[in-house]
Amino acid sequence: MDEQIKTLLSQFELNEPASEINIKKVEELLSINFPQEYYEFLLFSNGGEGVIGQSYLVLWKIEDLIELNDAYGVEEFAPGLLIIGSEGGDTAYCIDVRSDIKPFVQVPFIGMDLSEVQGCSNDFKGFLSFLNKE
Repeated sequence: MDEQIKTLLSQFELNEPASEINIKKVEELLSINFPQEYYEFLLFSNGGEGVIGQSYLVLWKIEDLIELNDAYGVEEFAPGLLIIGSEGGDTAYCIDVRSDIKPFVQVPFIGMDLSEVQGCSNDFKGFLSFLNKE
């Protein structure tokens, strides 16, 4: 995994790595391929939580993504987004799978709607850097 990403995650509580089999299974069930840096992160740590700069970040475990996205009604309220975590409050962090780039975006949990999407970065390292500067 990229050294800059490791540095950005220095105060982040890492989980045990996800297995490649589990990642591939979820990708297949969702009919997507995760962005490469996020995929590599999952092989390093299956989600986790902690401080990134002045921000707090909770990244969900791979095996929870489908169930939690269903529970929040993402397909109904913001189709094309995949929530991967939050800041522990009312903001969801997502991958926008409507685009080939699959940028990282944020959207409010309450009032979740595609018109409320705000871009964070086109890649995982940029997403973490965005949080580090918040």
